Amino acid sequence: MDKFDAVVVGAGHAGCEAALALARTNQKTALITLEERGVAFLACNPSIGGTAKGHLVCEIDALGGQMGITADKTTIQLRMLNLGKGPAVHSLRAQVDKHAYHDSMLETLKSQENLTLIYDEVVDVLTEGNAVCGVKLKSNKTIACKAVVLTTGVYLNSRTIIGEEISDNGPAGFINAKGLSQNLEKLGYEVRRFKTGTPPRLEKNSIDYSKFTVQKGDTNIQTFSFMTKRQNKNTHVCYLGYTTERTKQIILDNLDKAPMYSGVIVGVGPRYCPSIETKIVRFSDKDRHQIFLEPESTRTSEIYLQGMSTSMPKDVQEQMTRSIEGLENVKILKYGYAIEYDCINPLNILATLESKQIKGLFSAGQINGTSGYEEAAAQGLVAGINASLMLRNKDQLILTRDNSYIGVLIDDLVVKGTIEPYRMMTSRAEYRLYLRQDNADLRLTEIGYNVGLVTNQRYDAFKKKQKNINKIKELAKKHIAPSKTIDEFLISVNEAPAPMGSSIESLVKRSNVQPLDIKRKLKMLKNFTNAEVNEALIEIKYQGYLSRQTQLIERQKKLEEKKIDKDFDYNSVKGLRLEARQKLSEIKPLTVGEASRISGVNPADITILIMNL
Repeated sequence: MDKFDAVVVGAGHAGCEAALALARTNQKTALITLEERGVAFLACNPSIGGTAKGHLVCEIDALGGQMGITADKTTIQLRMLNLGKGPAVHSLRAQVDKHAYHDSMLETLKSQENLTLIYDEVVDVLTEGNAVCGVKLKSNKTIACKAVVLTTGVYLNSRTIIGEEISDNGPAGFINAKGLSQNLEKLGYEVRRFKTGTPPRLEKNSIDYSKFTVQKGDTNIQTFSFMTKRQNKNTHVCYLGYTTERTKQIILDNLDKAPMYSGVIVGVGPRYCPSIETKIVRFSDKDRHQIFLEPESTRTSEIYLQGMSTSMPKDVQEQMTRSIEGLENVKILKYGYAIEYDCINPLNILATLESKQIKGLFSAGQINGTSGYEEAAAQGLVAGINASLMLRNKDQLILTRDNSYIGVLIDDLVVKGTIEPYRMMTSRAEYRLYLRQDNADLRLTEIGYNVGLVTNQRYDAFKKKQKNINKIKELAKKHIAPSKTIDEFLISVNEAPAPMGSSIESLVKRSNVQPLDIKRKLKMLKNFTNAEVNEALIEIKYQGYLSRQTQLIERQKKLEEKKIDKDFDYNSVKGLRLEARQKLSEIKPLTVGEASRISGVNPADITILIMNL
């Protein structure tokens, strides 16, 4: 029998982060996956990041994770979304080479000390009492371990659907996993059925690009990893287009053939990434919808048709696609499909991502009911960190809503649950001005260092950045000499010239002045990096708003500091409403703050709970 400290089941984005976190903290780790080509595979979008998702990738990087580093290495176009809005919602999105991303992550795994890749299927998680003791493989081999991280993605009992064609496989025709779902129910999990999907892939040379609007990348913006020193090159462009009234009519005429409406699909689909047929039905007043043409790789001629996810029959997909201007003669290389899979109810897990029933059993990613590479990787990193901390007999890590988007993501899952694939959005974070992606390293690097993932080199760079930001804040208070250059700039952005006695602090607080505008005009800031100046001056510009958020955070922290024993008997609390007792007993919150966010628990219940505690 082979023996490891930990076993990670599945090598998607969650599994890669979990396995690397364990191995890099000196835990002998086995990463078990069905086949090599599925490792870090981008089954849907050939992109990393996006609104709120970019925040997650920067946070993964700040904690010492891998996704941001690999994304930066394989980016073919980088954009900053929402630049027309405030810095709280600025979000990086990279078009990456999907094959290069897979190759790079695979090489990282294979070269990682303490990590062994095994190609097999886990069919059983073995327990002794209420604790993990190993896993059983389809090959009848048994591996002993003290921690297991389940990161099975969309492979559990999965099936892909195109019209009436149903295939017993995972995404892109990969092998699926059939042996574990029943075992999960035996271990106390509530198993559910969710669904997601992809659009067709098009032959790039069969497209008339003159009918689309070019979407170029941005320059002089931050990268995902705070350790990436070079600026990413935008080697490719994307294109924006729209469906037509003809597209809409084709879908409506063939709605009875859509598996979502014919009853073939039983899984619950994602609300915020619906199929094109769902968009047509849900937004019946709209005659057109946005689509994007996105290159999948430098090695292939495949173009991803973003915005046209579908499981319609192949002939209908051809009609729909060719009804779009510029795609009249397009060749479809791969048809869109829906995929159904098993996942668990996230109310069955703790904020550490450990099972409430089985010690040492963690889960992360789409098995927890989320959608998206970034959500999966973020959970995988936290699950890997906590499995390692458990093995080292250290207190586990709980990220909070006031220190990270990852904390918001996990808290939403384990406290509120989800009845559909969960997607991260900036609107879910109540402290989003404080949780910007530009300051993710300032918020989380110390935590990553303390758990053993952040290297000394990264930590030293973080300390230097902190020091320089403080220097900039001090410089910003000093008066600057009258300057024709500054006055001309201010007039150009519809601001009045600077009066005598002005400071950087007073200038940056003007509505139309941005932090990096100041750096370009003042020599006194030339020795600092764009990231340092941007971070320092954003904090000055929004000082009033940030102070208010800090007050709210401090108030909430008092509730978070009130711990609740996981075996606390809520039925013994007099005056607690029946619904509150049921919800609290089911979810078993670890703090009063967590209890206060449970649906069905009101402020009066919390007051009674605090009195009893």
